[in-house]
Amino acid sequence: MSSTLVYTPSEEITSIHAHLVESFHAGKAQSIEYRREQLVQLAYLLQDNTARLVESLMKDLGRPELETYLVEIAPVISEVLHAIKYLDTWVKPEKPGFHLSTIGLSPALHKQPKGVILIIGPFNYPIWCSSAMIGAIAAGCPFVLKPSELTPATSQLLAELFPKYLDQDFYRVVNGAIDETTRLLSLEWAHIVYTGSGRVGRIVATAAAKHLTPITLELGGKSPVVVDSNTDFELLAQRVLWGRMVNAGQTCTAPEYIVVPESAQTKVVEAFKKQYKIFYGDDPKKSESFGRICAHSHWDRIIGCLEKTQGRIVLGGQHDRAEKYIAPTIVQDVSLDDPLMTDEIFGPILAIVPVPNISVALEYIRRHDCPLVVHAFSKDPKFRAYVRENTLSGMFFENDVIVYGASVVTPFGGVGASGYGAYKGKYSYDLFSHAKPCYNSPKWRDIISGLRFPPYTPAKLNRLKIFLLESVPYQRPGQPKPFNWTRLLVLTVLGGVLALNKDRLLAAVGTLRAAVNI
Repeated sequence: MSSTLVYTPSEEITSIHAHLVESFHAGKAQSIEYRREQLVQLAYLLQDNTARLVESLMKDLGRPELETYLVEIAPVISEVLHAIKYLDTWVKPEKPGFHLSTIGLSPALHKQPKGVILIIGPFNYPIWCSSAMIGAIAAGCPFVLKPSELTPATSQLLAELFPKYLDQDFYRVVNGAIDETTRLLSLEWAHIVYTGSGRVGRIVATAAAKHLTPITLELGGKSPVVVDSNTDFELLAQRVLWGRMVNAGQTCTAPEYIVVPESAQTKVVEAFKKQYKIFYGDDPKKSESFGRICAHSHWDRIIGCLEKTQGRIVLGGQHDRAEKYIAPTIVQDVSLDDPLMTDEIFGPILAIVPVPNISVALEYIRRHDCPLVVHAFSKDPKFRAYVRENTLSGMFFENDVIVYGASVVTPFGGVGASGYGAYKGKYSYDLFSHAKPCYNSPKWRDIISGLRFPPYTPAKLNRLKIFLLESVPYQRPGQPKPFNWTRLLVLTVLGGVLALNKDRLLAAVGTLRAAVNI
């Protein structure tokens, strides 16, 4: 399989965008059956070419086959099948709740596709992090997928497979680097989804603002693990070590550091030493269960972070630039102001930060950029709840890591510096759909709303105040609760309607009784 990536020419990018816009306006994707057919084709694209995708990701990232099945192929196929199953339900108009303001208007929210979408994927999970395309297809939106140039084999494979499975009038792959991405961002899109660094996320947001384009940013950050002394340390080590080192630590939701009571740090380290041996044997470099860093530039950055730490390396630390290898590394006695705590590491290094008490840890988390995920490990549900309620993060996970990424019934996304907007499952469909409020106002409704028409008279004003102006029904401090005149008025009107229709109501009751007695 060739790892040579063919960049899309700039002029072709412009024509692709224009063609997708015309295709959208032609209305073909309005058909629910068409959307379903394309989703089925996407599922087959993944199923038929699993071996090739595994091979390309091994070439790009040195990623073990099992990891690719586990974290990319299986969950994305599952999400496609979920969308196919529930598409008919998602597209139905939604009925909002009742309110006096919409009596007689038959309000409903009708879903309409927003338009042509741009999805900019990252290098670390080229398939999973591009799964917003599932929601775009389901919503009836054409899209351009821009995979990362740092995974050339996989990006080129996607460019080859798309025309074989998906309608090229609606779904295209554009390959390239900075120049090609800049060209894409200069065009007008209905929505942009970007996954990657905060630095590039700001560039994307600035470009989108020129066209008032809504965007969804998934930016990662430093996700902590808050550990209680009352914890199953063996479970902690097994799950956190896997979550930190899967895909060689290049996971946006991976735990970056552990904050643990000073008295429990030794127990944590010993548990990690035991699990480390089980996972990787005597030499992780020879292990078939551990990948490599995607590029030498990233390798240099990660090693630079490791060389600056004042903590003590207790596991790993070995590295080989030629092979883009960095051993799974555990560093203990890391202080909250250590260089390892400055920026997202995005590599196979886990910092263990001892703190005097939980309050210090939570204060630190609150005072820094909102992480994508906060994890809490404890046998005590009150401890876990306390961490959840006293931190702000995109997501929260108790006693485990990363596996929530496979969920298709909850949104996936950050908050603050870790991003904004969310997708997955129906949330992806909603992201690319405009929920248009629709109403129908019958003639009889002017009995209520006819007061709006000129001429404005004192009599109309008095009637408006009586019928439409609600009084605040809540008690003021130190005063008796006010009487709810609005409720009385509604009951009075309903009573009048029943009185005027007394004979019809009694006849209906009689008919009902007769039917029951049959």
